[in-house]
Amino acid sequence: MSSFIIYPAIDIRGGKCVRLVQGDYNQETVYNDNPLEVAKSWEEQGGRFIHLVDLDGAKAGQPINHDIIGRIAASVQVPVQVGGGLRTLADVELLLTLGVSRVIIGTAAIEDRVFTEEVLGKYGDKVAIGIDARNGYVATRGWLETSEVQAEVLAKDLASKGAETFIFTDISRDGMMQGPNVEAIVSLAKASGRSVIASGGVTKLDDLLALSAHSGDGVGGAIVGKALYTGSINLYEAVTRIK
Repeated sequence: MSSFIIYPAIDIRGGKCVRLVQGDYNQETVYNDNPLEVAKSWEEQGGRFIHLVDLDGAKAGQPINHDIIGRIAASVQVPVQVGGGLRTLADVELLLTLGVSRVIIGTAAIEDRVFTEEVLGKYGDKVAIGIDARNGYVATRGWLETSEVQAEVLAKDLASKGAETFIFTDISRDGMMQGPNVEAIVSLAKASGRSVIASGGVTKLDDLLALSAHSGDGVGGAIVGKALYTGSINLYEAVTRIK
């Protein structure tokens, strides 16, 4: 069993499966009206873990699409991880109660350290810290704002507080089909000493092979979204190749 996991992504907005370009809510493509069908499809094609994003939640600062997320978690046999607007312990516990295996803390990791450390202390390996970076600096609030905190500094700090998994997005690559920033991903994994899941820019099978070559450096997987929906990556083929 490979230590490198491919995470097919389902971004949910208004109850539908969509994709945005670089987080821009005005650049939306609807791929399917039923995210549950999509999740089952990814599982059938060999997906070992499903990545869900509540886009409405990310904008609102609280879970919005938790009903459909709960239905997905109950309907597939593989684990699911969910991000988007998680700002309180109650939000986190709601999703875990619904059967979600891992929650993703993003904006709050910068803006609310008390909450972040509380969640890490209580749920540890059920928590991933989402670090979205623009030119090396962490972006927050659905990428609408850029902080003055460097991604690697944040990762080291939160690793010392119990973070086991990071999801790293280079915003400049997201949805642009230009390939991932392998160098930055490996650098973050080495700096933090923790597992880093790459997100953004995975366009073709070669991108996944390039990332999986660094599994020994702490690159634990990759989230794939647009490339699966456009057909430039076949999930079954990718899962079969990367073992």
